[in-house]
This record gives sequence, C-alpha cells and structure tokens, in this order.
Amino acid sequence: MTISVLIVDDQPLLRMGFRMILDRQPDITVVGEAADGREAVQQAAVLSPQVILMDVRMPVLDGVEATRQLTSAGTASKVLILTTFDVDEYAFSALRAGASGFLLKDVLPEQLIDAVRTIASGDAVVSPRITRELLNQYAALPPVSPDGGQVASAEHRLALSRLTEREHDVLLQLAGGLSNLEISQALVVTEATVKSHVTRILSKLGLRDRVQAVVFAYEADLVPRSRDT
Repeated sequence: MTISVLIVDDQPLLRMGFRMILDRQPDITVVGEAADGREAVQQAAVLSPQVILMDVRMPVLDGVEATRQLTSAGTASKVLILTTFDVDEYAFSALRAGASGFLLKDVLPEQLIDAVRTIASGDAVVSPRITRELLNQYAALPPVSPDGGQVASAEHRLALSRLTEREHDVLLQLAGGLSNLEISQALVVTEATVKSHVTRILSKLGLRDRVQAVVFAYEADLVPRSRDT
C-alpha cells in the first residue's frame, strides 16, 4: 500500500528536497505541499494524507497550533514534526498537541524515508535519548490538559485502572524513554511481549502512539517531577 504524505514548510527549497527524496520510493507518494499551518489544516482535510511532515516555526499558523487543530478534528493523519534543533520547545509542544514524533531537518535521506514508514505503520519517531531530554523539559512545566486547562487527575486514575499490573510496569518504562528492547531487558520478557503490552496500553488509554503514552504517564504523575529543572 502506498503511503501518502503532505509536506508542510515555509521554505520552498526544503519542500522540494523532501519531495524529491520521498517520491523516489515506490511505496511513498507526496500528495501535496503547504507553506504554513493554516494551509496544512485545509490540505489535510481535502487530501487525508497518512503522514504530515510539519515544520514547527511558520508564519500565519505555526506547526504546534496546526497539529493541535488536526488532533482536535480527529484526523487520522500522523504528524511528524520537522525541527532544526535536537531539543526544540516548539517540537515538544507539538508532541503534547498530538504529533507522533519529530525529525531534524538535516536528517539523512534514508532516515527520512524510514521515519515516514515508521509513522505510517502506527509507531512513533523519537529516539530514547531525545525522549529523555524532552521529558526533562516537561518535568519543569505545570500539567495541563490538551485544551489548556488543568489535568483531570480523576480521569487519569480511571484510565490507569484499566491496565494490568504488568501493563502499568511497561508504561513506567515507557515514561523513562526506554525502547522496546530496553524494556524487555529491564522486565526480563521478550521484545514481542513488550510490543503486545504497548499495543494494549495504547488501546486501553485511547492513545495514538508511545509518545502520547509517555506524555500521559507524566501528566498522570506516574513519574515524579524534578524540582531541579
């Protein structure tokens, strides 16, 4: 099945470069381009791409707000944030808003291709190292819900009650930014078993991917917030 992609960036040359790389792949096709977040939201509604490569810093409407609007609208498109820096506050805000990961703009062509395929398959693209750095930033932020209000702790507790003890353990490992392999080693189970647990966790909590599971764990205060950050 061909993966449809929408490229969103205010720099025409970057859009052109990404298109050239992706269109060469037999299983990927670029169905459209947008120069800002507002245009991205409009294009997504018409084209229904599986993956949206979304720049975060754009005029008119930035990638964070565009991602938030797409998520609120219930779009099935997966957002992959494009950023210039390893740890970008905009990129992190976009993850909280519903993005499935982020990618550096100077990424190698093969890494870009792999990321698009990974996102399309339902997984997330954020390395364990970057996840830990992002969560260090998150630990210093006040907890808020997707609509900007205070987190409803009772709702988090109710959602967590649906998890088994083992699923709860896996969620805690996810919150530490561990990969499936690292979790399997920590819990002494197979990697396939970890993948099954992650799938069930996402289903029970109504989350899109492991990145959202990590954010959920922090918002539910499963992981103590550092007072030094």
